[in-house]
Amino acid sequence: MSNHLRRLRFEAGEMTQQQLAQQVGVTRQTVIAIEGGKYAPSLELAFKLAAALGRPLEQVFQYQPEG
Repeated sequence: MSNHLRRLRFEAGEMTQQQLAQQVGVTRQTVIAIEGGKYAPSLELAFKLAAALGRPLEQVFQYQPEG
C-alpha cells in the first residue's frame, strides 16, 4: 500500500505529523511509520486520516498488489 500523507499534510496548511496524530488519536511515531510505508493502518485509521486531511480515502491511500 502506498500513501500521499506527507504531501497532503503540506497541502493542508503544512500540518505537522504531531497535529495529524493528535487529530486521529495516534502517536507521531505511528504517522511517521505510515508515511514511510513501514506500517499499514487499520481501515478505521485510514478513514480517520483521510477525513483529517479533508480527502477521500482513495486520494490518500492506494493499494498496490505485491508480485
